[in-house]
Amino acid sequence: MQQLKVCELFAGVGGFRLGLENSGHYTVVWSNQWEPSTKAQHASLVYEAKFGPKNHSNINIEEVPTSEVPDHDILVGGFPCQDYSVATTLKNSKGLIGKKGVLWWSIHRILSEKKVKPKYLFLENVDRLLKSPSNQRGRDFAVMLRSLNDLGYAVEWRVINAADYGMPQRRRRVFFLGYHKSTALYKKFKVSTPKEWLLEHGVISSAFPTQSTAQNMDSFFIEEDLVSLSNAFNPDKGLSPFLNSGVCIDGTVSTLKTNPSYDEDCTVLSDVLENGSASEDLFISDADLPKWEYLKGSKKEVRKTKAGFEYNYSEGSMVFPDALNQPSRTIITGEGGKSPSRFKHVIPTRRGLRRLSPLELERLNMFPDNHTKLEGISDTKRAFFMGNALVVGVVKKIGAVLFQKIKEVEK
Repeated sequence: MQQLKVCELFAGVGGFRLGLENSGHYTVVWSNQWEPSTKAQHASLVYEAKFGPKNHSNINIEEVPTSEVPDHDILVGGFPCQDYSVATTLKNSKGLIGKKGVLWWSIHRILSEKKVKPKYLFLENVDRLLKSPSNQRGRDFAVMLRSLNDLGYAVEWRVINAADYGMPQRRRRVFFLGYHKSTALYKKFKVSTPKEWLLEHGVISSAFPTQSTAQNMDSFFIEEDLVSLSNAFNPDKGLSPFLNSGVCIDGTVSTLKTNPSYDEDCTVLSDVLENGSASEDLFISDADLPKWEYLKGSKKEVRKTKAGFEYNYSEGSMVFPDALNQPSRTIITGEGGKSPSRFKHVIPTRRGLRRLSPLELERLNMFPDNHTKLEGISDTKRAFFMGNALVVGVVKKIGAVLFQKIKEVEK
């Protein structure tokens, strides 16, 4: 079986591409990266510098006609977490559209309009997708699952924390895979029981072994009309019905709470550090130390709003400095820059306390060293990229197993 052709949307600095191409079984035939809020397209510049400008699009995906997206076997992307509610156009009650600027609907449009639909989908998002929005928990994911089912895809998902499988960062993300009904893998999915697929036979469970908790599997049907689904899903503000693992096929969801099963070596924060080569300006000055200590510490204090309203504010303390003998905390987009912060990482060294370097942040996401290093790209921007990126090792593992399973069933 030759390599699978990939279309990479919301490409950022290329985490999906690195993971899939490193597995040796995939080749990216088209990519798109557009940052709506900035004039300079820094992530796209880094992407082109690393992978070349050929077949890379730096235009708002909402404005790219589907005819410009070449046929591909697998569509991948970490799309932005937004409000995915459904609206109808007055002119055409059948014409379902999401709100403008909500990029899930660009994926939906491409899948709808493609004559040759991609056989597989591999998507990623923050784990709160399973329980958003707060007034109708789970609605957004229900809308996605139903719309993918309507387009001919069965879906499996799992919330994966990279550190649970030996990777250097505690980063929880939901990964979901779609299989088009024309594929042999879909047919195998359909004849498995949901529990077998989630615990043994599925792609994600084969890549990242799991065990079920004592709880039973929950099953329910997602209604077909997307507008009424959007308006009426889980209206009583209860918990989301979506647990951390699940499948959806023909509108029926089966979902289960699972725990990771892993007992091999783990990478910890000290394993990724630059030893002795970290830049001088990463070190925290004596003058700034009290600010860092205050922000990282626990607080119980009275604060005032701009309008003069007083309220009691409290928060617990953070580990300060960060523990070197464990995987790191989740990297955030505001990790760069000198200003003291509650959430930036600070590590102890022989020379004193310092922040993490862009190189170390890349290693925490399992990117190659200096992947984002480019003239005109600041360290703060490089940190921002890593706060937005995914852990490449997770993609590589799922990609390798997906290819293997496709090969097995197509024999």
